[in-house]
Amino acid sequence: MFSKRVMCAAALAMALGVSAAHAQEARIAAVNSDRILRESSAAKAAQTKLEAEFAKRDKDLQDMAQRLKTMSDSLDKNGATMSATDRAQKQRDLSQLDTDFQRKQREFREDLNQRRNEELAAVLDKANKVIKQIAEQQHYDLIVQEAVYVSPRIDITDQVLKALAASSPSATN
Repeated sequence: MFSKRVMCAAALAMALGVSAAHAQEARIAAVNSDRILRESSAAKAAQTKLEAEFAKRDKDLQDMAQRLKTMSDSLDKNGATMSATDRAQKQRDLSQLDTDFQRKQREFREDLNQRRNEELAAVLDKANKVIKQIAEQQHYDLIVQEAVYVSPRIDITDQVLKALAASSPSATN
């Protein structure tokens, strides 16, 4: 009788131990956020939006750079034959245009970087909402976005990209 009790208790303990161990297993997945920012339809739409938003300023800067080059070439070519007064005035004009160009170029870069960061933050916000939905629907305990190494077995980036594409406004049109 004692041995039967011990064996039943041991079998029960083993069964409970296996169940407890099984219950402790965590479902883990990983997402490559760099791929999301490169490949998602939301990121591509943000890039197109930025290009359209900054196209005129970019064109203006290119035109200004061309004027600078033309003025500089003209001064190099004709400077020796100009009067000292004309040459000094052309040099001041060139210097002023160069200063304006440098300022506008710096402002352009700063504005573009700020807007790019805003747009990418919006894309990541959308992605995080989609990732949270996937986690809840598929009962994940942990989804990481940055890791040194990710096994393809737990990488759900493709799934997130598909869900983002399905949730984008253009997908419903």
